[in-house]
Amino acid sequence: MSGRRIAAFDFDGTLTRRDTLLPFLARATGPNTFSRTVGRIAPVAVRARAGRLEAEVHHRDATKAALLRELFRGRSDAWLQARGQQYATTLGAKLRPEMVEQVRWHRDAGHELVIVSASLATYLTPFAAAFGFDHVIAVEMQIGSDGHLTGEMTGPNVRGEEKAVRLRRWIGDDTPEIMWAYGNSSGDTELLAMADVPVWVVGRRRGPDANDRPAVRLGRSISGQRTA
Repeated sequence: MSGRRIAAFDFDGTLTRRDTLLPFLARATGPNTFSRTVGRIAPVAVRARAGRLEAEVHHRDATKAALLRELFRGRSDAWLQARGQQYATTLGAKLRPEMVEQVRWHRDAGHELVIVSASLATYLTPFAAAFGFDHVIAVEMQIGSDGHLTGEMTGPNVRGEEKAVRLRRWIGDDTPEIMWAYGNSSGDTELLAMADVPVWVVGRRRGPDANDRPAVRLGRSISGQRTA
């Protein structure tokens, strides 16, 4: 076991007050294009939720893949990166103040900070660099040989078990001495199960069966979870 001390954070609804992906997509592609695309993929979302897709894919993953494919296919990677950089500058205003303090505590203690999110790396990476995070695990888009997006993600959606898979891959054989993990939804269950100190962030949204899990109410008992 190494002396590594790691704090892993979900992003949407955990570090932020609400979702950031859909507002980014609407902003990047324009509200009219975004609305028309949502309308076009609505049948896919309905079939996915009803379990009528051929592949055994969670309905959220199937809907997200279809939406990203329709919105991004054929656009240049430079276009996406530029819009991600712009959007990243707005994210500070969307953060939970209590979680900003928690991140600051970890950073001041010298812990490694990692975001593990189903949102897009195109804006989380510049955000993380500005706010002192060490690493980002998030959704990345596939780039063709011509420098344009294929519309496909480079791997599975980063939610549920995939969060744990990606985090284990990043940690490698260097097992941390202690790890904190912060999440707020069912998509964070496997991530929090990896942690020595799992923290269900209680706020606008709650994780499933929150009363039966280690949880904190922001601004109240979160300091009790801190182990130097």
